[in-house]
Amino acid sequence: MTDDAVIWNRLAALLPEAEAQEVKDFWDIGEQEAGLGLLVSGILGHQVPISETVRAQISVLAETWGERETLTPRILRCRDDGTSGHLKLIEDDASTDLEAIGGAEQDLAGLVLVPWIACMRCGHVLMRAHARESRGDLSYLAHHYVITTPNRATVLRLFPADSAGVAFAALQRACSDAP
Repeated sequence: MTDDAVIWNRLAALLPEAEAQEVKDFWDIGEQEAGLGLLVSGILGHQVPISETVRAQISVLAETWGERETLTPRILRCRDDGTSGHLKLIEDDASTDLEAIGGAEQDLAGLVLVPWIACMRCGHVLMRAHARESRGDLSYLAHHYVITTPNRATVLRLFPADSAGVAFAALQRACSDAP
C-alpha cells in the first residue's frame, strides 16, 4: 500500500464506519476527487474536530488530486480539535513575487509564491509557485513547491510540480529532525 493510501485510510477513519468505508471505496476505484469531497463533507457534517496538521494533510491531498481550490473553504471551516500542532494551513491571498525573494533559483523566475502551510515550531513555510496568467490570475496548478525560511526570503528546498506530498513530508521531517 502506498503512503498516500495509508494517509487516505487514516483520514477516512475519522468518519463513522459506513462513511469511512465509502471514502476508502472511492480510493479503491480511483475516484479520489469524489472521495475527498465526501471526506470533507463528513468531517463538517459530523462536526469531527481535526488538528491543524490533519487540516494541512487534507489540503495536500486535495492539491494532489486537483481539488484544493474547491475544497479549501470547506477545509478551513472544519472544527479545530484544540491541540497545538506544529503545522498550520495558512491559505490566504498573500502572495510573494519572486523579485522580493533574494537568491531564488532560476527555475522560479517569473513565478509567484503563495504561502500554504507553515511550521509553527521552526517557521519554515511550504509555498506553491504559480505562473501569473495573462488575465492576472495565478495558474490553476502549481509549477513547483518551495520550502522557505520563516521570513520567506530564502528558498531552502525546491520540488517539482507533482510533488505536493513529498514537499509536505519534507516540511514535517525537517522540523521533527530539528533540535
